[in-house]
Amino acid sequence: MTRSAAPPISAVPTAVQWEAMAENALLLRFGDTIDSSLNTCVHAATAHLRERLPTLEYVPAYASVLLRFDPAHWPALEGRSPHQQLGDAVIAALADLSTAATASALIEIPVLYDGPDLTDVAALTGFSIEDVIVRHGAVEYRVAMLGFAPGFPYLLGLDPALAVPRRTDPRQRVPAGSVAIGGRQTGIYPTELPGGWQLIGRTPLQLFDVAADVPSLLAAGDRVRFRAIDRATFQQIAKARSA
Repeated sequence: MTRSAAPPISAVPTAVQWEAMAENALLLRFGDTIDSSLNTCVHAATAHLRERLPTLEYVPAYASVLLRFDPAHWPALEGRSPHQQLGDAVIAALADLSTAATASALIEIPVLYDGPDLTDVAALTGFSIEDVIVRHGAVEYRVAMLGFAPGFPYLLGLDPALAVPRRTDPRQRVPAGSVAIGGRQTGIYPTELPGGWQLIGRTPLQLFDVAADVPSLLAAGDRVRFRAIDRATFQQIAKARSA
């Protein structure tokens, strides 16, 4: 794993808005689309706010950030609620976001491309199986958000030519470590879960360990590269992990 600075974003969206979600939560909205540049701004804003307002808890998503806070630290003043006090502070803190550059981890994920839907994905895209594998591993992805289940990464950056619809018959059990395509995104199932994404491979890495100090291997904002491996390497990594 390496960590390096991402390019600074050119500007903050002009329509950043906030809304109260609960007594101790505020949602900061940057837009309403799934877009890589917008998501980059979300993660840059999250890193920026963590430095300036470190007492808050931040949960970034595709185009928004959920802020959890202690209302006692933001008392109502002159008729302004804790949410209004925090909202003003957040907007003020984002004023110089355009100069920020965020550091993000680059994590390599080894993948054995032997998924049960790999042939179907090749047929749907018109590529050979080999071309699907090469294209899937040729780009750098960003963890847009974690969701659906603990440690499940939604990855933006998929080659548009590999975008395929979800299965019409979702599986009740998808094995842990399965690498999949769903629409214009790639994901990795951290544990055995139900799911309808197209399974193209599997990684021997453990993406989520509830007993670990840091349970999730990936964090929102991380960058990801996939590396194709053979079956022997898969077994070697899996064996070393369980030793």
